[in-house]
Amino acid sequence: MAYTVEVAPAAERQLRALPKLIRTQIGRRIDKLADNPRPHGVEKITGEDDLYRVRSGDYRILYTINDQELFVLVVKVGDRKEVYRRLPKR
Repeated sequence: MAYTVEVAPAAERQLRALPKLIRTQIGRRIDKLADNPRPHGVEKITGEDDLYRVRSGDYRILYTINDQELFVLVVKVGDRKEVYRRLPKR
């Protein structure tokens, strides 16, 4: 079963600010979340109920998973050094 993947408006803005090559690489990684929202290498963010992260080079994609509705929401995208600051309130 494929999940529906959406990108939050804030994450869209973060993606648009990245160089085109990186944006393409991250976009492919986000698309793959529809088939498997918990791929090899995914980690649950400590201290968060339902926030996961997946690596894409030096960048991280933070997202939530709703298994009942088969839904993935990408909430933040950014450089590995910056992405964990000011995590989004849900």
